[in-house]
Amino acid sequence: MSNKRLATRTCPLCEAGCGLAITVVDDEVTHIRGDLDDVFSKGFICPKGSTLKQLHYDPDRLRMPMVKLDGVHRQVSWAEAWRAVADGLTNVINNHGRESVGTYLGNPGAHNLSALIFNRVLLQAIGSRQRFSASTVDQIPKQVSSGLMFGSVSSVPVPDLDRTRYLLVLGANPYESNGSLCTAPDFPGRIEAMQSRGGKLVVVDPRRSRTAAQSDEWLPIRPGTDALFLAALANTLAEDGLQVLGERLGAYLVGVDEVVAALSPFTPEAVATTTGIDAQTIRRIARELRDSESAAVYGRIGTCTSSFGTTASWLVDVVNIFTGNLDRVGGAMFPLPVAGSDNTRGTAGVGKGFRTGRGFSRVGRHPEVLGEYPAAAMAEEIETPGDGQIRAMVVVGGNPVLSTPNSVRLAKALGDLEFMVSVDMYLNETSRFADVILPPPSQLQRSHYDLALLTFAVRNVANYSEPVLPLAPETPDEWEILAKLSAIAAGLGADADVSAVDDLALDSIVRGATKDSSSNVFGRDDRELVTELSKSGRRGPDRILDFMLRVGPFGDGFGSVPDGLTLDKLIAAPHGIDFGALESRLPEVLRTPSGKIELAPSSLIKDLVRLEARLAETTEKAGSGQMVLVGRRHLRSNNSWMHNIEVLVKGKNRCTLQMNPDDAQRLGVNPETLVRVKSRVGVVDAPVEITDSIRRGVVSLPHGWGHSVEGTQTRVAKLHAGVNSNVLTDEREIDPLSGNSVLNGIPVVVEPIF
Repeated sequence: MSNKRLATRTCPLCEAGCGLAITVVDDEVTHIRGDLDDVFSKGFICPKGSTLKQLHYDPDRLRMPMVKLDGVHRQVSWAEAWRAVADGLTNVINNHGRESVGTYLGNPGAHNLSALIFNRVLLQAIGSRQRFSASTVDQIPKQVSSGLMFGSVSSVPVPDLDRTRYLLVLGANPYESNGSLCTAPDFPGRIEAMQSRGGKLVVVDPRRSRTAAQSDEWLPIRPGTDALFLAALANTLAEDGLQVLGERLGAYLVGVDEVVAALSPFTPEAVATTTGIDAQTIRRIARELRDSESAAVYGRIGTCTSSFGTTASWLVDVVNIFTGNLDRVGGAMFPLPVAGSDNTRGTAGVGKGFRTGRGFSRVGRHPEVLGEYPAAAMAEEIETPGDGQIRAMVVVGGNPVLSTPNSVRLAKALGDLEFMVSVDMYLNETSRFADVILPPPSQLQRSHYDLALLTFAVRNVANYSEPVLPLAPETPDEWEILAKLSAIAAGLGADADVSAVDDLALDSIVRGATKDSSSNVFGRDDRELVTELSKSGRRGPDRILDFMLRVGPFGDGFGSVPDGLTLDKLIAAPHGIDFGALESRLPEVLRTPSGKIELAPSSLIKDLVRLEARLAETTEKAGSGQMVLVGRRHLRSNNSWMHNIEVLVKGKNRCTLQMNPDDAQRLGVNPETLVRVKSRVGVVDAPVEITDSIRRGVVSLPHGWGHSVEGTQTRVAKLHAGVNSNVLTDEREIDPLSGNSVLNGIPVVVEPIF
């Protein structure tokens, strides 16, 4: 007789955090659907969520480590893999020092409980400042601007989607991406509910994306000019007078007059030609935002991946403030994360603030931001001889050869390393260079809690997922892989005990909380708390998560709040616990030295001078044939690593170069034409897709494709290879304030291939 059960878990494939109901028969997954009882997603699921089954059973997914022998990857035992890692890392560190080891942390780590806790342990064990991550190819500008304004990079205001009456969206396409730095299952449904209650959606985008098609108004802006548009909105609001600030917001602001003065050159008339949006429209949008019952401005990846990413991110919140919509119902609000964050710990309302530049990269002299350097600088750090040259790389859950600028240069650099180890499920475009590949278990074999993403949720919720399927015999959990790698990097050898690393990680976080006077366990005995946590028998991230929940804003404080949250209580609520809608958090959310919102950080005020110079530029040069390249997302795609699932890639080719009909006619291009796209750094050939959904002078390629290289083991992806847009993106183009790569607005020349 078969054993049938229904398991629930949160989908870990994107930022939406949707609940899944998974039917399991004799430890075999038979069906996945949306969890109708999930407190947050209420049954919503996108096409990716149901493919966790296919991902788990994918024959190309690695189950055992691989070691490169004579240029060929071969499956080996875990013991053999650990010896190879120990030999390789130890040799590089002994010969060249710890600064010769670089790290790259990929995007999946943000959706991964083990990585979120133990990646930090790994970085500390390696002891090198040569740190890179996917953060500098997507969202870091928003964290930098939030840190400068509010004192914490966790203090990112999110639109109060369920209560707003007006939503202005820039550089985002939540109908395809499900949202970013705004965790909201069924983002499209929440937009449509807003429209049903009389609300308005305005989308600013060079493309008429699926989200723009649903909007009440689409503004086809020129790529890379979002900061100018936002500056003109703020200029209009300041010119009209900022009475809307009143006592509620005014009491928490410093620097208003300085910002108003600095924005004076950016009148709607001044920016109209460069942005492609007329002055009358800019003024009208500004006043609609101010006069609406409630409103929020939401800017995402498209605004961050520009040369003014940090300034645009800052101006989003300047407009939210100048319209009176920050920290109020229906506006842009600060979540209260259940497991805590930087803005729930320490003294409420005041702190050390945020700064960058505590070091500079060796070659390009790029300032440190959030403890890392720009991903676009990896190649030069590997190529350039001298003290601190990167000789080894540790890559965790990332595929930078497809996801970072000038991929051809980076691939060549990785091939010249003395040693490389990848923690990855696949032998892909990046891990093919690794001497050792360490595969983590599938997503269905791990516990899960969205430790990072729930920090940016549109409701204060918590969902914990136990593993759906057991680990295979002798297979380490992901946290054990990262802990062992940490121990080896620290010099403890291939036989190091991972439990000791786990204990040290827990001791550190407990000790920090007991010394924090704002904590609900301040002054308690460290060992007493560790003993209490260990009674459950948990190890690794689950034990640490239990502690974080118990000392979090809704936690039990180890008995000081009798009805407070523990991991046991969360496990007993398999569909999650909803702690309610977002509430006003000013001023306690602030961690700035002044105890106020620092509206005029000097680095951002100075960057407006650079922005003003942009007013003299144009991004369309139709006569010369030069165009600008932007990216795009698709609902069935998640960066590069979901392209080996047949159901997600089958059908019409999605890796096309989209082009406006007027440009196609001018260039002599028709729907059957193959075109050559050239930038400063590279060339790709792609099939063209002619559509009026993109503005003239702009072309678009999706991100994360290009699976035709040799040495990979992703058979489905190779059959749907597409072209790599990052062969064209320029590693020299970086937002100077955050180090973020410029992936939108890349100058290109497009030519038909006859």
